[in-house]
Amino acid sequence: MNDYDQYEQKCSEIRSENQQLLSGFDSWLANAGLSNATIDRHKSNVEFYIDDFLLYYDATKACDGVGTVGIFLGDWFIRKAMWASESGIKSNATSLKKFYTFMFERGAIDQESLQALKTEIKENLSEWVVTIRRYDDPTVDLEDIW
Repeated sequence: MNDYDQYEQKCSEIRSENQQLLSGFDSWLANAGLSNATIDRHKSNVEFYIDDFLLYYDATKACDGVGTVGIFLGDWFIRKAMWASESGIKSNATSLKKFYTFMFERGAIDQESLQALKTEIKENLSEWVVTIRRYDDPTVDLEDIW
């Protein structure tokens, strides 16, 4: 089996694990009293993160992706998601905070990792919003965005 086949097999295994995580996340959100529309939005945001972003460069499990949220929201999401917007960045930030809180409560990540994620989002969200504004501005040269 070549490296690419091994990567694809690992990604397939991770996607199966992710479906179980998303099912648990769905229940966790429902138990918190959120509406079905809100639950669906959070699940969709998280699924894009764990099934697309975390598997894009390497086969990374959701529990190991807690430290890459800044790369996702501040760069990758802006460049790769055609639907990326200011509100999309904010929505994804909220969804990822909820998801990793869920992961913490399951024992899949530690308190320090969760706090680092929340701090990173709090400290950088406004800059990510400015970045997408620059990205969407046709008068700004792409080299001047990041």
